[in-house]
Amino acid sequence: MNDEQGAPAIEAVDLSKFYGNFAAIRDVSFRVAPGQVTAFLGPNGAGKSTTLKILTGYLTPTEGTARIAGLDVASQRIAAAARLGYLPENGPLYPEMTPLELLRFFGEARGLENGRLSSRIDAVVEQCSLDAVIEKAIHKLSKGYRQRVGMAQVLLHEPEILIMDEPTSGLDPNQIRGVRRLIRELAKEKTVLISTHILQEVEATADHVVMINEGRIVFDGTPTEMANGEDLADAFYRLTGGASAEAAEAQAAPLPEEPEEPPAANDTPSQPEASA
Repeated sequence: MNDEQGAPAIEAVDLSKFYGNFAAIRDVSFRVAPGQVTAFLGPNGAGKSTTLKILTGYLTPTEGTARIAGLDVASQRIAAAARLGYLPENGPLYPEMTPLELLRFFGEARGLENGRLSSRIDAVVEQCSLDAVIEKAIHKLSKGYRQRVGMAQVLLHEPEILIMDEPTSGLDPNQIRGVRRLIRELAKEKTVLISTHILQEVEATADHVVMINEGRIVFDGTPTEMANGEDLADAFYRLTGGASAEAAEAQAAPLPEEPEEPPAANDTPSQPEASA
């Protein structure tokens, strides 16, 4: 567990979540100090999203305690939510709305008064570079712009703590660069926890790493400590049960090609979209 002095901004204490006999996570404990950018790292299915949903109050843990800014998320959820901005992997956007309509809707739902709401909308539109699409229906925007709209609504009430689940998932390289730049800017004033399985996210944004594998924490420290003289990819492989990526490649026998799976319904190409 991270031993930074002072009260943690985010704290997981012995969190477990069971579905029948299946443990999605078990005994998950870590702290994120104020002002840190922490990468919550792990392979797909490791328990990252489950942990984040518990930390943000969307799920109730079977066991353990989640705290945001010292507030127990289970018993003080509204107070904790006022200090927190949460961007899920698939953010809550209403496609028929414009970004302006959506920001006004979320601002009113959060109780922001008209004067403050207007000034905050102006601020997040500039911060997330939404001027060009502010009056365009969200369903007509590229994924990069939709991600920016999601980020804008997360920032609207000026939270001191941000939790983001796979914020660059599905974006192209230019869009990824823009999101990383925004995260680095936000980190100057806020505590940020980013869930990812992409090692470049760790190298580009994080000064602290918490790694989960098969529902349990397997590392808590700095990126340098995680690498321990190795490439981060090799360290990732070692911490998830392998020896090294290089050794795995040397030992792997060639496999016959498998036919490509047909695209899922939501992967069907759509009409050209605005680019981010």
